[in-house]
Amino acid sequence: MAERKAPKRRRAGGRAGNLRGKGPAVTQLPWSLPINPDRPTEPLDEDGVAAVHDGAMRVLEEIGIEFLHPEALEILAEAGCKVTGENVRMERNFVMQQVALAPDSFTITPRTPERRIEIGGKRMIFGNVSSPPNCSDLDRGRRAGDRESFRDLIKLTQYFNCIHFAGGYPVEPTDIHPSIRHLDCLHDKLVLTDKVVHAYSLGKERVEDVMEMVRIAGGLTWQEFEATPRMYTNINSTSPLKHDHPMLDGAMRLARRRQPTVVTPFTLAGAMAPVTLAGAVAQSMAEGLAAIVLLQVISPGCPVAYGTFTSNVDMKSGAPAFGTPEYMRATQISGQMARFYGLPLRASNACAANYPDAQAAWESAFSLWSAISAGVNMLYHAAGWLEGGLCASYEKFVMDCETLQQMIVYMRPVGTSEADIAVEAIKEVGPGGHFFGCAHTQERYETAFYSPFLSDWSNFESWEEAGAVQTPERANRLWKKILAEFEAPPLDAAIAEELDAFVTRRKQEGGAPTDF
Repeated sequence: MAERKAPKRRRAGGRAGNLRGKGPAVTQLPWSLPINPDRPTEPLDEDGVAAVHDGAMRVLEEIGIEFLHPEALEILAEAGCKVTGENVRMERNFVMQQVALAPDSFTITPRTPERRIEIGGKRMIFGNVSSPPNCSDLDRGRRAGDRESFRDLIKLTQYFNCIHFAGGYPVEPTDIHPSIRHLDCLHDKLVLTDKVVHAYSLGKERVEDVMEMVRIAGGLTWQEFEATPRMYTNINSTSPLKHDHPMLDGAMRLARRRQPTVVTPFTLAGAMAPVTLAGAVAQSMAEGLAAIVLLQVISPGCPVAYGTFTSNVDMKSGAPAFGTPEYMRATQISGQMARFYGLPLRASNACAANYPDAQAAWESAFSLWSAISAGVNMLYHAAGWLEGGLCASYEKFVMDCETLQQMIVYMRPVGTSEADIAVEAIKEVGPGGHFFGCAHTQERYETAFYSPFLSDWSNFESWEEAGAVQTPERANRLWKKILAEFEAPPLDAAIAEELDAFVTRRKQEGGAPTDF
């Protein structure tokens, strides 16, 4: 699954949504699981890491975390934790023993095994924007999410090789009733993509239904499903210091089936966490480790990851801010702490911009860079995020994929062979010459450098003559071409029929209970 050398400016990667006859909509890199070869940036020294760790342990020992789930409270009490009402306090030695059981890396295998992903180590994988209630594009403007837009964004998720997993809903399809939304959405995901999918931990029925649908789509027995990770969930704490019932319940159900959970506290410094970065990260670690301990008690060795979502707020308005200097440092510090505990790390490619403009580009670039420099393994919301997560943008999705491709190329190892050092080519050209025509260049020029699919490198006069088209408009043209030419990846007819039958039956049964 290591990255392969790209062919001469042709789209590669097989199942990215086949294109018919007209050539690829985008010249993209082949499917690969990037490896980040660089040493992580580590803002804290050894004493600093120890201080944050001690702070997290003191929160767990002296203050405790609320678990709003009766069974979770019983399990933790039996394991030796001090439970008072819904408050749980844990001794640090117990915490470290349980966290040590979690693997430092794991794989997830979707219905197409070639789309297997690895989370941990030096790997870095990217997922689509997840969970915004709204979406936007330049033609229709900003609007509430619907199933058509959901399907569009799932198709973009499938198409781009730099997107490795299909996270939460890329936009909430509000035209589908909440009781059956998970059935239609997961059906669309499993038909339109062959990448790893996610289940929202929002009640027993949703989680159990999604596990069954993933099992069916993979043509698996339950024994095969439980033998290795096939899907995952992400849960968020209700910061400060609380885990609610639906999130815990879903994570516990997946743990019993040996499926992974990413535990991501939502700690905004100055609002739901201390205003200091070290304090915010310490609280985040305490919240995350508490849930990880629960899952290890239930299913020792079950795969888990710690997710950082520590940023700051605008202290004038209280609005979340992303891609800030504080966000970058908090992500890097979280990377140090995740390595200290031996856990894979998740972060996000977030921005607060309201339009796919320069602000969106620089905030996302800073978020992406913080993830790379922190040694993040799993990047949520890697493509399409706007408005602090309230909107999924078609154009931003394409723009982000351009940036992701560039970072994937950036992470490629630098060769130092005799041919790479190129002393003979330097000798051939000599003083005052140029390298355009030398054999060394001629043999390599087509693949030597990354060629962007979205940037415009023409001079001003040519750009102006061609209509002065700016980046969002170019992205607009590309997503339309991708969707017009998209074909879903193959799915066995018998499996498709079984999946349809399950969705139909569960709809007839009412799906998941709701308040309306």
